[in-house]
Amino acid sequence: YNIYTDGLKIYTTIDLNYQKHAEEAVRKHMTWLQDVYWNVWKRDNPWTFEADSLQLIIREKTLERKLKETERYIGMHDSYLGKGKTAAQKKFGGISLSENVIKSLIKIEKRVISWSSSGISRDDRKAYEKLMDDALWSDLKENYTQLQKDYRTAFKEKRQMQVFAYNENGYKEVEMSPRDSVRYHNQHLQASLLAVHPLTGHIKAWVGGPGFSHFKYDHVNSRRQVGSTIKPFVYATAISLMGLSPCQEYEDIQYTIPPGDANFNLPEAWSPGNANEEFTGNKYNLYQGLLYSKNSITVKLVKEMGNVDVVLEMLDNAGISKDNKHPNGEKVIPGVPAISLGAVDLTLHEMAGAYTTFANSGRYTEPIFISKIEDKSGKIIYTGVPESKQAINPLYNGVMVDMLKNNVGGGYKLGVKSQLGGKTGTTNDFADGWFMSVAPELVTGVWVGGDDKWIRFKTLENGQGYVMARPVVQQFLQAIEADTLADFNHEAEFPTPPIGYLDLVDCDKYKQQSVEEEQELNKLAQRSDDFDNEFSEFEEDFEDEFGEEEIPDSLSRQDSEFEDEFEEEEKPAEKPATKPAVDTAKIKKILEKKKKKKTKPASGEQGGGDN
Repeated sequence: YNIYTDGLKIYTTIDLNYQKHAEEAVRKHMTWLQDVYWNVWKRDNPWTFEADSLQLIIREKTLERKLKETERYIGMHDSYLGKGKTAAQKKFGGISLSENVIKSLIKIEKRVISWSSSGISRDDRKAYEKLMDDALWSDLKENYTQLQKDYRTAFKEKRQMQVFAYNENGYKEVEMSPRDSVRYHNQHLQASLLAVHPLTGHIKAWVGGPGFSHFKYDHVNSRRQVGSTIKPFVYATAISLMGLSPCQEYEDIQYTIPPGDANFNLPEAWSPGNANEEFTGNKYNLYQGLLYSKNSITVKLVKEMGNVDVVLEMLDNAGISKDNKHPNGEKVIPGVPAISLGAVDLTLHEMAGAYTTFANSGRYTEPIFISKIEDKSGKIIYTGVPESKQAINPLYNGVMVDMLKNNVGGGYKLGVKSQLGGKTGTTNDFADGWFMSVAPELVTGVWVGGDDKWIRFKTLENGQGYVMARPVVQQFLQAIEADTLADFNHEAEFPTPPIGYLDLVDCDKYKQQSVEEEQELNKLAQRSDDFDNEFSEFEEDFEDEFGEEEIPDSLSRQDSEFEDEFEEEEKPAEKPATKPAVDTAKIKKILEKKKKKKTKPASGEQGGGDN
């Protein structure tokens, strides 16, 4: 079939109401975020910021490549070299004459490099040698040299032009040089959104970038580090494999996988840190470990699982193939423990598909965007049927849904009516911000970052997924909930998990705790420890002085009064109405058990390539 001439009717799954709100949510948030970016970088140059000599070369070559990909340069290239290249290729068998090849031939002629180091194969060498002995080569070389000279001059001259802008037109008129315009456009943060119905796999909204007229690269299918959005699959593997309770506690300390371990095959010890490079030493259950994205807890789980093969199998069942390879032959998901922290490049398309598993009783559904194709007579010649397979036991999937819901509960709600779970992700140097949300009838994923990884924020405050990506999902969901034409059921509920689920998740009081509560707990616990130490010393001194004699009543009364006074001090002071109230009874109970719990979330979570 010829899709342009044969009268085919192609039906997509895209819902225009969803699409409209998705594009508006991206535009609205990115307008705000880009203003923040410009403000952060108004005194620094991201093309040179914190770059060593090698990075400077890489960044300069990247800029050069982008300049030569513009329509303006391609036009100049064809004008200077088009005829000569066509004649040479016709005469010498269609040999490649890209700019890199021409540049290499000039260097070979000047003996700057040898044939062996040029990258030109032995089979092609003879043809190029004949070209360099021909009169065509002299003209080609001269025109190439003139092109490079004129291009540099032309791209520095200021002129009136249209550049991208977040406004109703999508552009603005400015006076700028072509070189500066490329730098300007490259400094725009990019974003992508994908919304998928988890039961049918139908893609309801697809946004590949902020503006197609200026940014044609589709970031739904670009590979970027996923950060902590991978962690739910690590937790799901550990819980389903080892039958762990989500109430199980682990210490927030640095864990190490040593070199030589046959199951991990690491050349050196792997000891990743937390996002804030600190370890509290406190105990966290799995709810808290996932909520605060503690790398320490994830590493501990991987150690207990014994290898990462089981994680690879889980991802494979959730639609992220463990056999996928990059063009250079390397595996997309390497078999190393760092993948558990998100040090792996995946697409938003893959991640959204994988997250359908959680919304669908543990069953993965492949995202599709073509529902059917009819020929010109109305005969259906293709029907979109998504791949689907069970990835997680429904019982343990129910636990994971509850943990994901806990991530957007309490003080971290998105202000939507729907049942919702989610996970943020932030990668090293804040190059990528993610947020994946799961509702009973919609999985929504958002990625935000620069085309190049040095186009980023400088700190976690602005560069975390919670700030970069989460608001897009929030605005999108709020919009489709409010739009009656969008046909979105915000009253839908997640499937009821099997019997036994409630026993597994019966640890509500340990799921979340406010920052104020933890600070108060730490303060009172320290005062209690200080009192115990002081009173123990008093007892020892008293026994040394009185031996086995009975303690005088006066001292007993004094001791009793002191305890009463301390009990009064234990009560937390009243806090301003703007801060959450502290549950005094809860504090006393935890003090009695001498348990401390860390609560402040790693608002952006990175470490080891991830968060």
